[in-house]
Formats: sequence, structure tokens, C-alpha cells
Amino acid sequence: MALGKIEKLRIIAFKNADYSDPPADQVTYTAMLNPESYSLDYKVEYQDGQGQGTSSSQQRFSVVKPGEFACEWLIDSTGIIDDNPRESIEDDITELRDLLLKYEGDIHEPKHFQILWGSLLFKGRCTGLNINIKLFNPDGKPIRALCKVTFTGSVEDNLRTAEERRESPDMTHYRLIQSGDTLPMLCYKIYGNSGYYLQVAQVNKLSSFRKLEPGTELFFPPIEKNTPVA
Repeated sequence: MALGKIEKLRIIAFKNADYSDPPADQVTYTAMLNPESYSLDYKVEYQDGQGQGTSSSQQRFSVVKPGEFACEWLIDSTGIIDDNPRESIEDDITELRDLLLKYEGDIHEPKHFQILWGSLLFKGRCTGLNINIKLFNPDGKPIRALCKVTFTGSVEDNLRTAEERRESPDMTHYRLIQSGDTLPMLCYKIYGNSGYYLQVAQVNKLSSFRKLEPGTELFFPPIEKNTPVA
């Protein structure tokens, strides 16, 4: 087994929400010691859809919450980790705190970040920094700390809008027919209602909607939610 250089977790700071800063303007923080683990947390919120006089409810989709990334790593100035003993880690803590949380006057907010480690690429804003001092020198200065960092995911506005509208029923769709596909099933997937199959059949000039030829491309036009169903 070939042994290579250990890849360290890196945090790259950006001032632009689309992460397009020139390389010279990017600030990179590299963890002294890689975390033992990290967590990715994703949540979807629903609203109670129970109607008056009913005994049960159907949860209605509300919003997909931004993902959260959290990990922790050591900062150490004893020299055990990097063979570079220093008096304390006070400057290291200040550097990390300023990088993650400092208000930037030219953009009127803290920075945006990319977290890279191995196959991980997470984009977001720092929403929490907890520094737990673990060791002190005889003068009482901190020489080791455990830093727990939390980021909340963010996506640039133009990409987020495109993702949210990609499957919207009021957009044009094209589908390549696969074996087993039916027109009502495809209408349900695209429009959320299988009843639009007649309109789609008419637009595509289909003589029969019951027999779809695999490999055929069908056009699904934009349909407003208030369009009457056949």
C-alpha cells in the first residue's frame, strides 16, 4: 500500500456568495490535526394539514432546511503535533475566530466558506464556534483547545432558484420514454396530477396514450395549477 501525504481539512473563505473570489483574495485555514469525525444534518419541515372535523392529518411540505455540517479539531502549541512549540494558542484562536465570525465592512456580513476534506465539499456560513480550552502552561496561558465548528449550508441565489424550479409544473419538460412508462404516471411525476395525460397526448399528437414507444421523446408543456383537468 502506497503512503502519501496526509490530506488536511481546509476551510476556504470567500467574500462573494457565488464563491467566485480571485485566488489571490481567498483565505485558507488548514486544520492542524484532522477531526476524528464530522456530521452532516439535513431536515425537511412539514405543516400540519389536518382539517376541521377530521381524525387524521396529512403533512404538507413546507421547506427543505439548509444542511448543517459540524466537526471539531485540536489546536495545540506544545509541539507534540507539529514539532513547533509555542508559548500559547491565543493567536491561533484569534485567527480562527476572526476568519469564521468577523464582520466584513466591505460586504456588510461575515464571509462565505467552502469546507474541503477528501471527497467532502460543503458550502455555507459559520453559525457556531465553541472553543474548549483543554491545557494550560504554568503561566495560565492556553496551549491546547478543542474547537467545535458548525456551518449552515447556503447556495447562491441563481443556482438555488434553478434547483427549486427544475421540476416545477409551470416549466417545459422533455422525457425520454422508458419501458413501463405510462402517460398518467409521467404526468403525476411532473405535474403532481395524472389527469393531465389527455392534454399531453394532444400536444404530442399521440393516437393512443396507452402504448408509449420506448425511446420516444415526449414534450410536457407548462401547465398552471388552475388549469382544468380533463
